[in-house]
Amino acid sequence: MAMAPDVLFNLRNYFYLGAYQAAINNSDVPNLSEEDLIERDCIVYRSYIALGSYQLVINEVDSSAATPLQAVKLLALYLSSPDSKESTISSIKEWLGDAAIGNNPILRLIAGTIFMHEQDYNEALKHTNSGGTMELYALNVHIFLKMHRSDYAEKQLRVMQQIDEDHTLTQLATAWLNLAVGGSKIQEAYLIFQDFSEKYQMTSLILNGKAVCCMHMANFDEAESFLLEALNKDAKDRETLANLVVCSLHLGKPSSRFLSQLKLSDPEHMLLKRGLTAEENFNRAIQSVA
Repeated sequence: MAMAPDVLFNLRNYFYLGAYQAAINNSDVPNLSEEDLIERDCIVYRSYIALGSYQLVINEVDSSAATPLQAVKLLALYLSSPDSKESTISSIKEWLGDAAIGNNPILRLIAGTIFMHEQDYNEALKHTNSGGTMELYALNVHIFLKMHRSDYAEKQLRVMQQIDEDHTLTQLATAWLNLAVGGSKIQEAYLIFQDFSEKYQMTSLILNGKAVCCMHMANFDEAESFLLEALNKDAKDRETLANLVVCSLHLGKPSSRFLSQLKLSDPEHMLLKRGLTAEENFNRAIQSVA
Protein backbone atom coordinates (compact mmCIF):
# COMPACT_ATOMS: atom_id res chain seq x y z
CA MET A 1 0.00 0.00 0.00
CA ALA A 2 1.37 3.42 -0.98
CA MET A 3 2.10 5.76 1.91
CA ALA A 4 -0.02 8.90 2.14
CA PRO A 5 1.88 12.00 1.01
CA ASP A 6 3.42 14.11 3.78
CA VAL A 7 1.32 17.24 3.35
CA LEU A 8 3.42 19.32 5.75
CA PHE A 9 6.82 18.33 4.28
CA ASN A 10 7.50 21.70 2.59
CA LEU A 11 6.26 23.69 5.57
CA ARG A 12 8.56 21.82 7.96
CA ASN A 13 11.50 22.28 5.61
CA TYR A 14 10.95 26.04 5.43
CA PHE A 15 11.00 26.14 9.22
CA TYR A 16 14.06 23.87 9.67
CA LEU A 17 16.12 25.96 7.21
CA GLY A 18 15.13 29.33 8.67
CA ALA A 19 12.70 30.45 5.92
CA TYR A 20 10.25 31.56 8.60
CA GLN A 21 8.26 34.06 6.54
CA ALA A 22 7.90 31.47 3.76
CA ALA A 23 6.54 28.98 6.31
CA ILE A 24 3.94 31.53 7.41
CA ASN A 25 3.06 32.54 3.83
CA ASN A 26 2.65 28.94 2.63
CA SER A 27 0.74 27.61 5.63
CA ASP A 28 -2.68 27.50 3.95
CA VAL A 29 -2.54 23.76 3.19
CA PRO A 30 -5.93 22.23 2.24
CA ASN A 31 -7.61 19.09 3.66
CA LEU A 32 -5.58 18.76 6.85
CA SER A 33 -6.55 16.30 9.58
CA GLU A 34 -7.05 17.56 13.14
CA GLU A 35 -3.55 16.38 14.06
CA ASP A 36 -1.99 18.01 10.99
CA LEU A 37 -3.82 21.28 11.74
CA ILE A 38 -2.23 21.39 15.21
CA GLU A 39 1.22 20.64 13.78
CA ARG A 40 0.72 23.27 11.07
CA ASP A 41 -0.24 25.90 13.66
CA CYS A 42 2.77 24.95 15.82
CA ILE A 43 5.10 25.51 12.83
CA VAL A 44 3.46 28.84 12.02
CA TYR A 45 3.58 30.11 15.61
CA ARG A 46 7.17 28.92 16.07
CA SER A 47 8.03 30.80 12.87
CA TYR A 48 6.48 33.96 14.33
CA ILE A 49 8.55 33.40 17.50
CA ALA A 50 11.70 33.01 15.39
CA LEU A 51 10.87 36.37 13.77
CA GLY A 52 10.46 37.98 17.22
CA SER A 53 6.65 38.32 17.06
CA TYR A 54 6.13 36.95 20.56
CA GLN A 55 3.08 39.03 21.42
CA LEU A 56 1.16 37.84 18.36
CA VAL A 57 1.56 34.22 19.55
CA ILE A 58 0.68 35.12 23.15
CA ASN A 59 -2.49 36.91 21.96
CA GLU A 60 -3.64 34.28 19.46
CA VAL A 61 -3.19 31.04 21.44
CA ASP A 62 -5.98 30.92 24.00
CA SER A 63 -6.49 28.59 26.96
CA SER A 64 -8.69 26.20 24.95
CA ALA A 65 -5.89 25.41 22.46
CA ALA A 66 -4.28 21.95 22.31
CA THR A 67 -1.26 21.12 24.53
CA PRO A 68 1.38 21.54 21.75
CA LEU A 69 0.09 25.06 21.03
CA GLN A 70 0.04 25.93 24.74
CA ALA A 71 3.67 24.78 24.89
CA VAL A 72 4.59 27.04 21.95
CA LYS A 73 2.85 29.93 23.73
CA LEU A 74 5.03 29.23 26.79
CA LEU A 75 8.13 29.61 24.61
CA ALA A 76 6.80 32.99 23.38
CA LEU A 77 6.17 34.07 26.98
CA TYR A 78 9.64 32.91 28.06
CA LEU A 79 11.36 34.86 25.28
CA SER A 80 9.12 37.94 25.46
CA SER A 81 10.52 39.38 28.67
CA PRO A 82 13.05 38.55 31.40
CA ASP A 83 10.30 39.11 33.99
CA SER A 84 8.24 36.18 32.72
CA LYS A 85 11.06 33.62 32.67
CA GLU A 86 10.60 32.36 36.22
CA SER A 87 6.84 31.86 35.97
CA THR A 88 7.19 30.21 32.55
CA ILE A 89 9.77 27.74 33.86
CA SER A 90 7.57 26.83 36.84
CA SER A 91 4.58 26.34 34.47
CA ILE A 92 6.54 24.09 32.15
CA LYS A 93 7.82 21.99 35.07
CA GLU A 94 4.25 21.61 36.33
CA TRP A 95 3.02 20.48 32.89
CA LEU A 96 5.90 18.04 32.44
CA GLY A 97 4.90 16.44 35.77
CA ASP A 98 1.30 15.96 34.59
CA ALA A 99 0.87 12.33 33.50
CA ALA A 100 -1.81 13.27 30.95
CA ILE A 101 0.34 15.69 28.90
CA GLY A 102 3.91 15.41 30.26
CA ASN A 103 5.09 13.12 27.47
CA ASN A 104 3.80 15.30 24.60
CA PRO A 105 6.70 15.59 22.09
CA ILE A 106 6.19 19.31 21.41
CA LEU A 107 5.99 20.07 25.15
CA ARG A 108 9.25 18.13 25.67
CA LEU A 109 10.83 19.92 22.69
CA ILE A 110 9.86 23.36 24.05
CA ALA A 111 11.07 22.37 27.54
CA GLY A 112 14.41 21.30 26.07
CA THR A 113 14.66 24.56 24.14
CA ILE A 114 13.91 26.67 27.23
CA PHE A 115 16.35 24.79 29.49
CA MET A 116 18.99 25.01 26.78
CA HIS A 117 18.48 28.81 26.77
CA GLU A 118 18.98 28.64 30.54
CA GLN A 119 22.20 26.65 29.90
CA ASP A 120 20.75 23.96 32.18
CA TYR A 121 21.69 21.15 29.81
CA ASN A 122 21.09 18.27 32.25
CA GLU A 123 17.54 19.48 32.89
CA ALA A 124 16.99 19.85 29.13
CA LEU A 125 18.16 16.28 28.48
CA LYS A 126 15.87 14.95 31.20
CA HIS A 127 12.98 15.78 28.87
CA THR A 128 14.52 15.33 25.41
CA ASN A 129 16.89 12.39 25.81
CA SER A 130 14.31 9.68 25.09
CA GLY A 131 13.82 11.25 21.65
CA GLY A 132 10.87 10.01 19.61
CA THR A 133 10.78 12.68 16.88
CA MET A 134 13.43 13.95 14.47
CA GLU A 135 13.26 17.38 16.11
CA LEU A 136 13.93 15.91 19.55
CA TYR A 137 16.90 13.89 18.25
CA ALA A 138 18.26 17.00 16.51
CA LEU A 139 17.84 19.03 19.72
CA ASN A 140 19.76 16.31 21.59
CA VAL A 141 22.63 16.63 19.09
CA HIS A 142 22.59 20.40 19.66
CA ILE A 143 22.59 20.04 23.47
CA PHE A 144 25.42 17.48 23.50
CA LEU A 145 27.53 19.74 21.27
CA LYS A 146 26.90 22.63 23.70
CA MET A 147 28.20 20.31 26.44
CA HIS A 148 31.28 19.52 24.28
CA ARG A 149 30.21 15.87 24.13
CA SER A 150 30.53 15.15 20.42
CA ASP A 151 30.67 11.40 21.24
CA TYR A 152 27.08 11.50 22.57
CA ALA A 153 26.03 13.81 19.74
CA GLU A 154 27.33 11.25 17.26
CA LYS A 155 25.24 8.48 18.87
CA GLN A 156 22.10 10.61 18.47
CA LEU A 157 23.03 11.38 14.88
CA ARG A 158 23.35 7.65 14.15
CA VAL A 159 19.77 7.16 15.36
CA MET A 160 18.64 9.93 12.99
CA GLN A 161 20.57 8.39 10.09
CA GLN A 162 18.90 5.03 10.69
CA ILE A 163 15.46 6.66 10.59
CA ASP A 164 16.07 8.89 7.54
CA GLU A 165 19.54 9.73 6.29
CA ASP A 166 18.27 12.33 3.80
CA HIS A 167 16.02 14.18 6.27
CA THR A 168 16.81 17.91 6.41
CA LEU A 169 17.38 17.70 10.18
CA THR A 170 19.74 14.71 9.77
CA GLN A 171 21.75 16.70 7.24
CA LEU A 172 21.79 19.79 9.50
CA ALA A 173 22.84 17.73 12.53
CA THR A 174 25.61 16.13 10.44
CA ALA A 175 26.88 19.62 9.52
CA TRP A 176 26.80 20.75 13.20
CA LEU A 177 28.74 17.67 14.28
CA ASN A 178 31.26 18.09 11.44
CA LEU A 179 31.85 21.70 12.52
CA ALA A 180 32.41 20.58 16.11
CA VAL A 181 34.83 17.81 15.10
CA GLY A 182 36.73 20.14 12.76
CA GLY A 183 39.67 19.27 10.51
CA SER A 184 38.71 17.66 7.21
CA LYS A 185 35.08 17.48 8.39
CA ILE A 186 34.69 21.25 7.86
CA GLN A 187 34.69 20.80 4.09
CA GLU A 188 31.96 18.14 4.43
CA ALA A 189 29.86 20.56 6.51
CA TYR A 190 30.35 23.26 3.87
CA LEU A 191 29.10 20.90 1.14
CA ILE A 192 25.92 20.21 3.14
CA PHE A 193 25.15 23.94 3.40
CA GLN A 194 26.09 24.37 -0.27
CA ASP A 195 23.64 21.59 -1.18
CA PHE A 196 20.89 23.33 0.83
CA SER A 197 21.60 26.62 -0.95
CA GLU A 198 21.21 24.93 -4.35
CA LYS A 199 17.97 23.10 -3.43
CA TYR A 200 16.13 25.67 -1.32
CA GLN A 201 15.78 29.42 -0.97
CA MET A 202 18.81 31.08 0.58
CA THR A 203 18.25 31.93 4.26
CA SER A 204 20.30 33.51 7.05
CA LEU A 205 20.68 30.05 8.57
CA ILE A 206 22.22 28.57 5.41
CA LEU A 207 24.43 31.63 4.82
CA ASN A 208 25.67 31.55 8.43
CA GLY A 209 26.42 27.85 8.05
CA LYS A 210 28.54 28.51 4.97
CA ALA A 211 30.22 31.49 6.65
CA VAL A 212 31.16 29.56 9.81
CA CYS A 213 32.70 26.80 7.63
CA CYS A 214 34.70 29.47 5.76
CA MET A 215 35.91 30.99 9.04
CA HIS A 216 37.05 27.56 10.24
CA MET A 217 39.00 27.26 6.97
CA ALA A 218 40.42 30.81 7.48
CA ASN A 219 38.56 32.15 4.38
CA PHE A 220 37.43 35.29 6.18
CA ASP A 221 36.78 37.41 3.06
CA GLU A 222 34.37 34.81 1.70
CA ALA A 223 32.78 34.40 5.14
CA GLU A 224 32.22 38.16 5.33
CA SER A 225 30.43 38.25 1.96
CA PHE A 226 28.05 35.45 3.06
CA LEU A 227 27.40 37.24 6.36
CA LEU A 228 26.71 40.60 4.72
CA GLU A 229 24.25 38.83 2.41
CA ALA A 230 22.60 37.31 5.50
CA LEU A 231 22.48 40.75 7.15
CA ASN A 232 20.60 42.08 4.11
CA LYS A 233 17.98 39.38 4.66
CA ASP A 234 17.63 40.07 8.39
CA ALA A 235 19.43 43.00 9.99
CA LYS A 236 18.55 41.81 13.51
CA ASP A 237 19.68 38.19 13.25
CA ARG A 238 21.87 37.61 16.31
CA GLU A 239 23.91 34.77 14.78
CA THR A 240 24.75 36.88 11.74
CA LEU A 241 25.77 39.83 13.92
CA ALA A 242 27.85 37.69 16.30
CA ASN A 243 29.61 35.99 13.38
CA LEU A 244 30.26 39.39 11.75
CA VAL A 245 31.91 40.61 14.98
CA VAL A 246 34.28 37.62 14.96
CA CYS A 247 34.89 37.84 11.21
CA SER A 248 35.63 41.58 11.36
CA LEU A 249 38.17 41.09 14.15
CA HIS A 250 39.98 38.48 12.07
CA LEU A 251 39.98 40.81 9.06
CA GLY A 252 41.28 43.69 11.17
CA LYS A 253 38.10 45.70 10.48
CA PRO A 254 36.11 47.65 13.09
CA SER A 255 33.32 45.56 14.60
CA SER A 256 31.72 48.10 16.97
CA ARG A 257 28.72 48.68 14.66
CA PHE A 258 27.86 44.97 14.67
CA LEU A 259 28.43 44.79 18.44
CA SER A 260 26.00 47.70 18.94
CA GLN A 261 23.40 46.02 16.73
CA LEU A 262 23.90 42.74 18.60
CA LYS A 263 23.38 44.53 21.91
CA LEU A 264 20.01 45.80 20.63
CA SER A 265 18.99 42.41 19.17
CA ASP A 266 20.14 40.22 22.04
CA PRO A 267 21.48 42.00 25.16
CA GLU A 268 22.07 38.56 26.75
CA HIS A 269 24.24 37.17 23.94
CA MET A 270 27.26 35.30 25.32
CA LEU A 271 29.56 37.19 22.96
CA LEU A 272 28.57 40.42 24.74
CA LYS A 273 29.15 38.89 28.16
CA ARG A 274 32.60 37.70 27.13
CA GLY A 275 33.28 39.85 24.15
CA LEU A 276 33.39 43.58 24.76
CA THR A 277 36.60 43.31 26.73
CA ALA A 278 37.83 40.74 24.22
CA GLU A 279 37.60 43.34 21.47
CA GLU A 280 39.46 45.87 23.59
CA ASN A 281 42.15 43.28 24.32
CA PHE A 282 42.30 42.39 20.64
CA ASN A 283 42.69 46.06 19.68
CA ARG A 284 45.38 46.54 22.31
CA ALA A 285 47.20 43.45 21.04
CA ILE A 286 47.12 44.78 17.46
CA GLN A 287 48.40 48.19 18.65
CA SER A 288 51.22 46.60 20.62
CA VAL A 289 52.26 44.58 17.55
CA ALA A 290 52.07 47.72 15.42
